[in-house]
Amino acid sequence: MNLTFDPGTLIVLVGGSGAGKTTFAERRWPATWRLNLDSYREMATDSAADQSATPVADQIQTLLLDARLSRSLTTVIDATGLYAHVRAALLARARYWQRPCVAVLFDVSLERRRELNAGRERVVPDHVLVDQERLLPTAEQLRSEGFARVETVTATSPAYLEPARPGR
Repeated sequence: MNLTFDPGTLIVLVGGSGAGKTTFAERRWPATWRLNLDSYREMATDSAADQSATPVADQIQTLLLDARLSRSLTTVIDATGLYAHVRAALLARARYWQRPCVAVLFDVSLERRRELNAGRERVVPDHVLVDQERLLPTAEQLRSEGFARVETVTATSPAYLEPARPGR
């Protein structure tokens, strides 16, 4: 699996809660590259789980996304990416700034996500995990939406299991 991207690429992580997206991103990319709504919700309310702060968190993310893409800086959206309208907005920002946009799809079973979720500091309710399972797009769907490239990561992928090599 080739998980290298051209400089200035917008990388959108797609997968349910507990799939390992944040851990995966933290192992591979500098903190300055990663945009995460949970972080902005926490900054606004002292709670990453406070969904009432999502509108302001989204505004912050969009501001930072535009700042980075306008400078051709590689940017990683570390969120579930499960809603088509959210992905469409990200694709539109990439098109506006004439930047490539790729998806990294986390195809991790519900059972494995439940295991990983149980060990998290902030456990997501099981009914949410089940609902997210139904929303997970296929690689073909993501390509048809306009992603230039789709990489699929599974719980048994070497890229999922092993730390990234230096140099990202």
